[in-house]
Amino acid sequence: MTTKLLLDCDPGYDDAIALMLAYAHPELELLAVTTVGGNQSLDKVTANALSIAQALGKTHIPIARGADRPLVEPLRDASFIHGATGLDGVALPAPDFALLDSRHAVNVIIDTVMQEPAGTVTLVPTGPLTNIALAVRLEPRIVERVKEVVLMGGAYAMGNASPVAEFNVFTDPEAAHIVFDAGWKVTMVGLDLTHQARAYEPIRRRFNDLDSAAGRMTREILTNFADTYRRLRRMDGPPVHDACAVALVADPSLVACEPAPVTVELHGGATRGMTVADRRPDRAAGATTFVATQLAVDRFWDLAFDCIGRLP
Repeated sequence: MTTKLLLDCDPGYDDAIALMLAYAHPELELLAVTTVGGNQSLDKVTANALSIAQALGKTHIPIARGADRPLVEPLRDASFIHGATGLDGVALPAPDFALLDSRHAVNVIIDTVMQEPAGTVTLVPTGPLTNIALAVRLEPRIVERVKEVVLMGGAYAMGNASPVAEFNVFTDPEAAHIVFDAGWKVTMVGLDLTHQARAYEPIRRRFNDLDSAAGRMTREILTNFADTYRRLRRMDGPPVHDACAVALVADPSLVACEPAPVTVELHGGATRGMTVADRRPDRAAGATTFVATQLAVDRFWDLAFDCIGRLP
């Protein structure tokens, strides 16, 4: 049986890898792609989503533009990582904006969840959670109809946008608070997990033999991503954060998770955007939020290679 998912994203190097996995995995049915301002402006990440779909021949799947800024604060993008385009160094076709769905992304999210059978749609947000939070507020009934939310965001140890906060949550903590507090099942695929999925040089070499648009795109993504992480983060091997959330949906056995109540800090001057995961054993009972802790690394990269190898 296939799993139905909607991918809400802000491409972005690692979002591009996540898109390829969602397009290609044989046990996933990608219902729609929605975009949100995050790694770059909404216009630029939407252009990237369109260009990726065009390059891979996936233009039959709806793509819709969403929120261009967080609920409360101005957008602070991650152009210092992803560049002026959001996918600097990656050759892509010019985006055809005529392919965009005429609806706002929030309406696409609501319509998709309400039209599919209850308990069958998994939401996979890999950017700031603005669109998802707005959908919950506009149509609260989606909470009881969604199968689960598997998001890339947060951390229970160290952050990257601040010492304690991860970028997606830090960008729109009010939206994250709404999503974590809604009462549905949420799995947080945070930095603690995604930093186990680092594309070291031997991993990057695996994609050299893929003579396809997807193979070329992956090589360009990982090369530029690696150069940036080496220069700015002093890390050898960039973590492909967002792909981990899609991989978990495709094969839950790849990722160990544990129940833990999660609170999003909204007020602390030094801790705003922190995802406080209460991992004390006596607090797990009845939790609707889960945190990802351990990745089967070799199997994850096998899945990624297999999916990207299936694409044109």
